[in-house]
Amino acid sequence: MTCEGAYRQGAALLKSAGVAEYALDARLLLEHFCGVTRQELLVHGDRILAGEEEQAFFQAIARRESRVPLQQITGVQEFMGLPFYVNENVLIPRQDTETLVEEALKILKPGMELLDLCTGSGCILLSLLYHSQGCCGLGTDISDKALSVAERNLHKINEKKEIQADLQKSDLFDSVTGRFDVIVSNPPYIASRVIGTLEPEVKVHEPVLALDGGEDGLVFYRRMIPESREYLKEGGFVFLEIGCDQGAEVSDLMKAAGFTDVCVKQDLSGMDRVVSGRWEKGI
Repeated sequence: MTCEGAYRQGAALLKSAGVAEYALDARLLLEHFCGVTRQELLVHGDRILAGEEEQAFFQAIARRESRVPLQQITGVQEFMGLPFYVNENVLIPRQDTETLVEEALKILKPGMELLDLCTGSGCILLSLLYHSQGCCGLGTDISDKALSVAERNLHKINEKKEIQADLQKSDLFDSVTGRFDVIVSNPPYIASRVIGTLEPEVKVHEPVLALDGGEDGLVFYRRMIPESREYLKEGGFVFLEIGCDQGAEVSDLMKAAGFTDVCVKQDLSGMDRVVSGRWEKGI
């Protein structure tokens, strides 16, 4: 079968399966499993695929037809310009979450110590350390399987640039000691009743443990925000990713806990995405 023939057939199968970006996904799977770039597909679409290439491509198409996320099939998702390994044990890094990293980077200075709660793939912590100078950090997660993914990503990042990061199993702060200049987190924040309405790629193939934020989606913020005061240095910052309709409620939780300079930042779509605040013990 030719490259173009395989691409067209793959795209048609994904369209029939209800995959929204069927054409793009088919092309990306062709590139990943057969090495056929977009340019090569346009110019050399008549190239005959080797038998093993064709088999690998259509096996991947079959997985995508069953709504396995593209990133879990290829095993990689780019985040903050870095490739991160992902599988079914961690959330797939979203572009929205880059807003959290970008906001935290604005206040990072050499020598600062960071804590990333619910680290998952490690994309937040590792990106912050990679794009800053002289900082170190700890990433925690309650899931051993997630920590294994983060460990793999740490080793991969260290091949590009050596960073100082540790990973540790912990239910939020339970196993954490010491104080930090910055605490970041993308905790579970989807209301339990909403999870069943999500796309199959999310509700079936991503870990519910990393999605379910309790009855109203705020259970982790109610615990994390007041407890964080015991783990922040004087003048330390907290940056939290939120759902697009949670800005006011999470901001109120921050203010009620005594945080100052509380603000809400929007993502590139103009949706509320990050709440941040500063802890000054004397105030």
